[in-house]
Amino acid sequence: MPDQTTAFKPTLGLFDSTMIVAGSMIGSGIFIVSADITRNVGSAGLLIAVWLITGFMTLTAALSYGELSAMFPKAGGQYVYLKEAFNPLAGFLYGWSFFAVIQTATIAAVGVAFSKFAAYIFPALSEKNIIADLGFVTISAAQIVSIILIILFIFYIIILFIIIILINI
Repeated sequence: MPDQTTAFKPTLGLFDSTMIVAGSMIGSGIFIVSADITRNVGSAGLLIAVWLITGFMTLTAALSYGELSAMFPKAGGQYVYLKEAFNPLAGFLYGWSFFAVIQTATIAAVGVAFSKFAAYIFPALSEKNIIADLGFVTISAAQIVSIILIILFIFYIIILFIIIILINI
């Protein structure tokens, strides 16, 4: 039997790339942002125009990232691009800001959106249901749901991290 080596083939097809972009764009925010945009622009036609413009901008960004990934085929994404374009400090600062601010804000936004939409199904979980009023701050049921969801996300990420480490040992 000939020597067969198996290795990860770092390629993405059209379907894979499309699903990555769609998954990045479509999140819980799409349900919240559309209402705000419609309120600001005043009509459904202008809402569609805004979505078309942002869709074009997203496509342009995706193509730019595709070119960057072809130029720098390394793991790390935007960290690598910033490190190569500017210097290692720019990549380092982006990495820490992503860890400390960008990703945490995304998780918090998902928690807020979940609690907002859960209140439609379970009205007791709404922002109007105040659990505690401490004078300087009020705590609603929606805030408690968001906090619980964020804690569950943290445990989920930790468990995934441990599984990845155990698989690679």
